[in-house]
Amino acid sequence: MKLATGAGYWSAGPPAGALDAMLEAERLGYDSFWTAEAYGSDALTPLAWWGSRSSRIKLGTGIVQLSARTPTATAMAAITLDHLSGGRFILGLGVSGPQVVEGWYGQPYPRPLARTREYVEVIRQVVAREKPVEHHGDFYDLPAREGLGLGKALKPTVHPFRADLPIYLGAEGPRNVALAAEVCDGWLPLFFSPKDEVNGFYEASLGDGFARAGARRTKDDFEVVCPVTVVPVDDLEAAADLVRPNLALYIGGMGARGANFHFEVFARMGYEDLCLRIQELYLAGRKDEAAALVSLEMCQDVALLGPKEKIRDDLARWEASCVTTLMVSGSPQVMRLMAELCL
Repeated sequence: MKLATGAGYWSAGPPAGALDAMLEAERLGYDSFWTAEAYGSDALTPLAWWGSRSSRIKLGTGIVQLSARTPTATAMAAITLDHLSGGRFILGLGVSGPQVVEGWYGQPYPRPLARTREYVEVIRQVVAREKPVEHHGDFYDLPAREGLGLGKALKPTVHPFRADLPIYLGAEGPRNVALAAEVCDGWLPLFFSPKDEVNGFYEASLGDGFARAGARRTKDDFEVVCPVTVVPVDDLEAAADLVRPNLALYIGGMGARGANFHFEVFARMGYEDLCLRIQELYLAGRKDEAAALVSLEMCQDVALLGPKEKIRDDLARWEASCVTTLMVSGSPQVMRLMAELCL
């Protein structure tokens, strides 16, 4: 099991200690460091800024939002960061949700899987640099057939550091997970449980993607980088209390009623009735009550909680799952504990 950590996206300003955390992770032997974006800080700039101080650790975006940039602009950024880091960049992509896509970027959300497929196809063309980029799809038109009619097919002036620069896809639904296995090099789940029925569900989705004609990877060389919160506290309920507000936010408040992919993840785990109650309270502004409803079992499904010995035992479930890398969130002490247990 490899380890990763990251800084996520910002709230009011840059997260304190992010650079120190990245350098400590590199010292401990962590495999990668990740940044994110929502509708504030972007994922690429902090990764370049902090990453310039590192020498070995891989640098990933988890995730760059498709609607924020054209695929060629994203490919340019990826090529640039891969050169500057000496081939350590991982391009993590994702569609985000309809509230952000339509509300923040002003773009239509429907058919996100088809849009993702085209987006990745264009990036692959740019990075391969075999010929000028041409793509005429439902979402991206290169060169554009409308306008002045003077568009010219181009290929990047920069020779990519790696023609096979890795692309990972942030995905939660089964069809999107299958797409990740078909066209990408890795999958970035957000909430994942290693329990048998959930792991089996996602392994089936990944297997569907691997079995498609032209799939890039197999189960043996495909990466799954999964975030996990680690709270090494003896009192399990106290540990869960540190996780509950965040789960309530994602289950209840991240996305509209009926269009919340995080809600659906936990519903598939068997918590649909509880999720409906959490969502009802959260959308009514009763956030504390919503968080109080998040059960200890739900917390333990997606986080590592409890004393060191319990965390060590629980890690066996993750190691037996399809996850290849745990993206650890927590204090420097947590990072060192996980390095001791995994590395």
